[in-house]
Amino acid sequence: MQTTSVQDQISSAIVDGINVARLQDEITQLNLQDQCFINSMKHVDQVREFIGTPKNILGSDLTKHGEIAEHVEVGIRNARDALAGDTVRATFEGVGRTAPEDYLIDGIQVQSKFINGLGNNLEHVLKHMDKYENFGRDRSYYHIPKDHYELISKIHRGESIEGLSQKTINSIQAKIEEIQTKSEQPFNEVVRPGVSDYAEVQQGQVHETLNKHSADLEQQNDKLKDIIHDKHQANLTEGLKAAGTAAAVGGAIALSSSLYLKYKNEGKNLFKGELTKEDWKEVGLDTAKASALAGVTGATVYGLTNCAGLAAPLAGAFVTASKGVSSLVHDFYQGKLTFEEFQMNSIFVCADSAGVGLAALAGQTFIPIPVLGAVIGSIAGKFVCEILLGEDKKLAQKMEASMQLFLAKVDEVYINVINKINTEFEKIADLRSKAFDLNTNISIIESSIILARAHGVEESKILKNEDDLRSFLFD
Repeated sequence: MQTTSVQDQISSAIVDGINVARLQDEITQLNLQDQCFINSMKHVDQVREFIGTPKNILGSDLTKHGEIAEHVEVGIRNARDALAGDTVRATFEGVGRTAPEDYLIDGIQVQSKFINGLGNNLEHVLKHMDKYENFGRDRSYYHIPKDHYELISKIHRGESIEGLSQKTINSIQAKIEEIQTKSEQPFNEVVRPGVSDYAEVQQGQVHETLNKHSADLEQQNDKLKDIIHDKHQANLTEGLKAAGTAAAVGGAIALSSSLYLKYKNEGKNLFKGELTKEDWKEVGLDTAKASALAGVTGATVYGLTNCAGLAAPLAGAFVTASKGVSSLVHDFYQGKLTFEEFQMNSIFVCADSAGVGLAALAGQTFIPIPVLGAVIGSIAGKFVCEILLGEDKKLAQKMEASMQLFLAKVDEVYINVINKINTEFEKIADLRSKAFDLNTNISIIESSIILARAHGVEESKILKNEDDLRSFLFD
């Protein structure tokens, strides 16, 4: 069983590496997204800084909203790009304050027309097109208030607009046709909606507008982080990868071991061509069995670590013990073993896996050498009882009673350590049902919270949700 225990721990280490890599990538992606959010807010803050000094804004109190609209347009567009991790596309760089364009988007000139009234917006577009004969014709275009654009588009599609006279509708339709004639392009290519409604960029309203955009960006950031979290959940594909990798490694170890034993026990040298056809069949069969078992172990450990929140070494030890005890249960019911023999063999099997599991988990750092035997014996007994719950409850109860007699003989000095271990096992409960019951597919985050509490981490220091994480990172 020693070789099996070590091989199972190797499979557990492989699974643990896959789990750790996934979690590290999730943390990296979440940190990058938080940085994107910080960069996004910088663009909003630049707009706040601009509107915070009204005397530097062009125009009278009645027309300052025009330049405010330009800065909101550029700032919010760039904030959205930054949040998505994209290169910002809007800029004032290289644009004079009296140039034909107000800003550039993707290197294309854009003129902003935020005028009160649907017809007035289109009238100012036409005047600008008359003044600059290439504008609106060379891929450059106009931005008008988003709410105005929606109403004008409805009129363009022939929809009725409540509150507008037919005369006004006809006038707007005529201006749309004129814009299309001058530009020789569809209306929606020459005139496009800005990110703001007309009222949103007025001096008395723009601060509230920026607050709304900030809230929207924060909400979108939360959704992006949820997507990242969902993408990094344990899944069937990764579970199959874990099983496949464990199978490949287990098969390789078994092949090497078989070839070595052939040389050691029978003196047959692979490199001298001394292995017969029958030898190769035997080696191949051993390799195939070991590979299949390692694959099953990898898949089971993946389920235990991700669904039941167990550490990989403990999960590996449990798998090793499960295989051994299940075999002994079969022999017991076949009459090949007495209860005493079953009890002793079960303890030995589980003590072996418990010892290897403890070594892989913590070495002897937390376990004093004098109490090692009693500790391993306790863990072994617990393994047997937990496994038997899935095999035969009556047999489990009988084994538990026997374990209580064992514990009664253990020195009082060791009892404290053993009681602590038993307390931890109570939190684990029925490992087998947890591992394979899809209804108890506990999330990694929830498991980490439970683990932190189990190890005595102060409640105030445990990050339970995104608000806690945000406060930890930024406060």
